[in-house]
Amino acid sequence: MATTVSDVLTPDIISISSMRTARDAAELMHTADVGAVVVTDGGQLVGLVTDRDLVVRVLAAGGGPDTPVSEACSGDLVTVSPDDDVADAARVMAQHAVRRLPVVSGDKVVGIVSLGDLAIVSDPTSVLGQVSARPANA
Repeated sequence: MATTVSDVLTPDIISISSMRTARDAAELMHTADVGAVVVTDGGQLVGLVTDRDLVVRVLAAGGGPDTPVSEACSGDLVTVSPDDDVADAARVMAQHAVRRLPVVSGDKVVGIVSLGDLAIVSDPTSVLGQVSARPANA
């Protein structure tokens, strides 16, 4: 039986309003020890902002800590469903060159699936699988 996205997703969604600042997003990522947060507007998914987005789209572009998250996030989102097969999720990641996908059921974000999550399932003995399974460094 194939493994579905619901079997590997991270259900603890960290989100931030699109009206908040890049500094707020960075502080939230630091506090939650995550590399990406879901961006919402009125409770609706509007994007995903990563630590890399903050560096490339804000700092390197001359923006500052008060730049709105809406200017830093990836707005052209690709999502997967909890019922999708993990192999399909991996193909979507490869096709769109992304490392994380919001998992959406109906109009609600129910989790995030990362490249590391998929690596653990596909080959837990691989270096990526082993690194992804370890707790983050403090």
